[in-house]
Amino acid sequence: MQMPDPDPAILARKEAIVAKLKSILPEDAVISDPAEVKVYECDALTAYRCPPLAVVLPASTEEVAAVLRLCHGEHVPVVPRGSGTSLAGGALPTADCVVLGVARLTAVLETDYENRFIRLQTGRTNLSVTGAVEDEDFFYAPDPSSQLACAIAGNIGMNSGGAHCLKYGVTTNNLLGVTMVLMDGTVVELGGAHLDAAGYDLLGVICGSEGQLGVVTEAVLRILRKPEGARPVLMGFGSNEVAGACVRDIIKAGVLPVAIEFMDRPCIRACEDFAHAGYPDVEALLIVEVEGSEAEIAEQLAKITEIARSHDPLELRESRSAAESALIWKGRKAAFGAMGQINDYICLDGTIPVSALPEVLRRIGEMTAGYGLGVANVFHAGDGNMHPLILYNANAPGELEKAEALGADILTLCVEVGGCLTGEHGVGVEKRDLMAVQYAPEDIEAQLRVKDVFDPDWLLNPAKVFPLESSKARRAA
Repeated sequence: MQMPDPDPAILARKEAIVAKLKSILPEDAVISDPAEVKVYECDALTAYRCPPLAVVLPASTEEVAAVLRLCHGEHVPVVPRGSGTSLAGGALPTADCVVLGVARLTAVLETDYENRFIRLQTGRTNLSVTGAVEDEDFFYAPDPSSQLACAIAGNIGMNSGGAHCLKYGVTTNNLLGVTMVLMDGTVVELGGAHLDAAGYDLLGVICGSEGQLGVVTEAVLRILRKPEGARPVLMGFGSNEVAGACVRDIIKAGVLPVAIEFMDRPCIRACEDFAHAGYPDVEALLIVEVEGSEAEIAEQLAKITEIARSHDPLELRESRSAAESALIWKGRKAAFGAMGQINDYICLDGTIPVSALPEVLRRIGEMTAGYGLGVANVFHAGDGNMHPLILYNANAPGELEKAEALGADILTLCVEVGGCLTGEHGVGVEKRDLMAVQYAPEDIEAQLRVKDVFDPDWLLNPAKVFPLESSKARRAA
């Protein structure tokens, strides 16, 4: 079928905007060729795609400010983009937008080991932050599974966590300050290289705001001394519910491992086939890691294994070497990629009270059977951050819609038991129409008013986070 010719008015508008962008940025920092912008048409939520009007790759805060100032004057929406690893559609473009990528913002600007902070540009990848300080025996604590690729800008936007957030917290607990550019090009500094800032906690507003309020170009992050040692233990169980009960009892006992990770049978098999980590053939697997001195490790593991034995584990195995520990974590970190090799999936991240784990795992199993779809569970069990992977066939008509309906039911369940819609992936486009499940109309209105203050014209990251009708009404006002 022959496609209709593009609207001449739209083409002229695009050409004018691209010409103005090229006048303020190096030519290679502006991408407008239709074949090249397709690279940016989606993020890791690949079910939805839309090529943007253009893509810009500024290399400094000043260039970011110039782009935003221009787009503000032209009333062009801007979608900030880190590395495109968002699982919630947080960087999904619209056809009339400019995607602003931070891939060239990678410099380390300052490192202060005495005061335990690093200042850097936010296009730098998560794992490379630790890489910049590990020679001095320091590390950066938040460790999302995508840490090899994901950018600090995206981590701040979504308030990302990771396997070790049980002990060290998520991004907001490790973020000291930011340099941020508002939609009109104004550059603001929030927080800084000190423990706390005076006045309102605007830094807390920015972290997790999903690119709705400004573009964060620089960040001051807390770095920590590496622990003396760490050791994971594998625990295998005959059912998801029993594994969930074991997690509940470990937390109830007051023991604080650095991480408690959960995988069910489908995920265990996929990870084992991919990474050959030596995982046991069980229905549910826990990876529990503790750290400290040898005496501290021994004391903690003694308490944890005693609790585990009360749940009749099918496997209980401590790591015997650094190489074995690395392999255990390689399998867990590869979970999303390993599952992606064998099935299309939607990855959720609702969060629940740890005490509700057994009930929620049971009810997810019941829901899955009702929809006739598969679900693989892999998640940060210690803080109740669920990651059900809903398996579906993207080429089968109606399967995506069925998977989304199941996802909505699971997230609604998370809220019903006292949890929330998202623990670290953000709302994006995936959960925007579920916001009313968690928030009353007046609560959503309060959030909309915060957006009004920072971005009155509603040009930053359009059609995300808030129910679509609310966003449309605000932008049209």
